[in-house]
Amino acid sequence: MTNNDILKKLRVALKLRDDDIIKILALVDFRISASELGALFRAEDHPKYMECGDQILRNFLNGLIIHLRGPMERKEPSERK
Repeated sequence: MTNNDILKKLRVALKLRDDDIIKILALVDFRISASELGALFRAEDHPKYMECGDQILRNFLNGLIIHLRGPMERKEPSERK
């Protein structure tokens, strides 16, 4: 299974639109255009097909965690005796 397949399956399972995915990626300061995103969802034999790299998928998953759970709370350093 390719990264493109994983991204497609998550998109369908979570009922995400392109603008939702762009916003999720923006949560981790990763910018992608709508046309670049569309290229990830094309068929492999399409001339404008783009392979989803590990960096895009990793940033999407990290952004998805923030989107679903909220940002991670910072813990105060505990005082040591």
